[in-house]
Amino acid sequence: MRLAFVTLALLTLANCRGDESVARYGEANTDWQLMELDGAPFDARATLRLGEDGEISGEAPCNRYFGTQTAPYPWFKAEKIGATRRACLELDWATTYLTALSEMTLSEVTGDTLILSNDAGREMVFKAAP
Repeated sequence: MRLAFVTLALLTLANCRGDESVARYGEANTDWQLMELDGAPFDARATLRLGEDGEISGEAPCNRYFGTQTAPYPWFKAEKIGATRRACLELDWATTYLTALSEMTLSEVTGDTLILSNDAGREMVFKAAP
């Protein structure tokens, strides 16, 4: 009986994958283009890339940004977000985007769509860039 338990435990561990974050489910290194924020079209360009080992990066409307995301799927938590500091006319859009990204707590990947959301009802809808 003890041998069966040990064997089962080892088989379970063997099936564990190293990266259980949204990057694995959404194809790591895909560029995701923000289409909607809180149900409204997002009229500025903003992208998100979920890299391997929990790295995130992309383009906010003004600047490039980077950070980490290591929460297991379906959870999401963007941390240590930093960005370049170029001045531009779309700075308000960039602030809106990065603030929303930092508030997301859940992720869902279906085909070419990535949805980030939180318990407060906020939602970001991304499409895989061609």
